Amino acid sequence: MSDRRVVVLVVPAVGSWAPPGRTPDAWRLALAEDTYEVLASLDIVDVAVGVVGGDEAALHEVSALTWPGTSVYSVDPARPVLDAVEKAGPAAAVVAVSYDVPDLPGLLIGKLFRALGSADLAVTPAEDGSLAAIGVSLPAAEWLLEAPLTFDTPLADLDKLKPRRHAIGIGPGWHRLRSAADIARLDPGLEGWDATRSLLRGV
Repeated sequence: MSDRRVVVLVVPAVGSWAPPGRTPDAWRLALAEDTYEVLASLDIVDVAVGVVGGDEAALHEVSALTWPGTSVYSVDPARPVLDAVEKAGPAAAVVAVSYDVPDLPGLLIGKLFRALGSADLAVTPAEDGSLAAIGVSLPAAEWLLEAPLTFDTPLADLDKLKPRRHAIGIGPGWHRLRSAADIARLDPGLEGWDATRSLLRGV
């Protein structure tokens, strides 16, 4: 059992973007599977999956993508990151990762855990102004309990709330797959993101 936990947060397919000819649900599951596989391959990290607002059917659908023994649970849509962190189990720190980063280098998660040695919060900024991953040192600092902590929260908003200069650690940025333009960021020469790659064939 590790004192470092990672949770992949999967959102509902309704209203989600998908490449032409692909359903939002199939796209969401392909991204989630690849993101999970990246994190499951990391050493000394326990991985879980949180399904935002997930009912029994959604939880079963996502569970089918994971290795046996992986915890899959529903997450409160009103406070997705903190609820996912709280449900991850006992840990010194938990990193919540958005499901739409199938080619995320595992090294970036390690950098967040290192930052959480002294920071209350550590983030991987995404190129579109959102956040790709959010790490929380536990027990969560009081100022975080009132923060609007989601992957779409601008980093500038969190900066305004932090009680001290180094309360937030900022890791190297990455990209999320949220539009057709983002697909061009995937490197066909890199191993991984097999489910996403398979779904994109012929697009």
